[in-house]
Amino acid sequence: MELLIGNMITYEVGIKLVIAATLSLVIGIERELKKKPVGLKTSLVIATFSCLLTIISIETAYSTPSRQDINITMDPLRLAAQVVSGIGFLGAGVILRRGNDSISGLTTAAMIWGAAGIGIAVGAGFYMDATLAVIIIVFGIEFLAPFLMKIGPKRMRMREVSLIVHINGDEYTESFLQFLQSNNIIIENVHIKDLSFDNNIVLHELNLRLSLIISDNLLSFYHSLRAIGYIKKIEMEILN
Repeated sequence: MELLIGNMITYEVGIKLVIAATLSLVIGIERELKKKPVGLKTSLVIATFSCLLTIISIETAYSTPSRQDINITMDPLRLAAQVVSGIGFLGAGVILRRGNDSISGLTTAAMIWGAAGIGIAVGAGFYMDATLAVIIIVFGIEFLAPFLMKIGPKRMRMREVSLIVHINGDEYTESFLQFLQSNNIIIENVHIKDLSFDNNIVLHELNLRLSLIISDNLLSFYHSLRAIGYIKKIEMEILN
């Protein structure tokens, strides 16, 4: 009888680990397709081991023999609680702050936390709950968020762009800023620096962080800037 019970527990543990690993692959594939730091392997490891620790925590709490001389009370999810806290270190590792005050990696960090949540939920026996959560998250990221980006308020549809231009002449700096504003471009931040050369030529370097509505690429905006005669150099990057 004890052998049969042991085999049943082994089968149940195996099923839970496989389900947790399978659900984590959905998140891993989504991150992998977007070339994010957390991909298939990371999501798989986090979810599977979180599931295993949850199973161990629950089984240990219920299998520990009682004693007459001492009252032992154990929390079945004590290890799972530590997983939620400890996973924050991995999440913090993928959050990057760039030199232009732009922060990236927040969604990936949340995905790490979510992968741990999948493992805990499956380990505790909430299979359908974990599956539904994965479906909702993937639908929200892949379909709902892009849909709102297209039909939502103007501010939501804007993208942040880092723009560095070299301008020849003091009188053109203000003209360039007015050109951006006249094209419904919001100037979030401006940094101006003088560049001196050996032939006594001084260029003004404008490092700007802009918010604007752009197409799938920056070619149209780039060409409009190239058409301005007093701009000598252009460098731009989409921040989000």
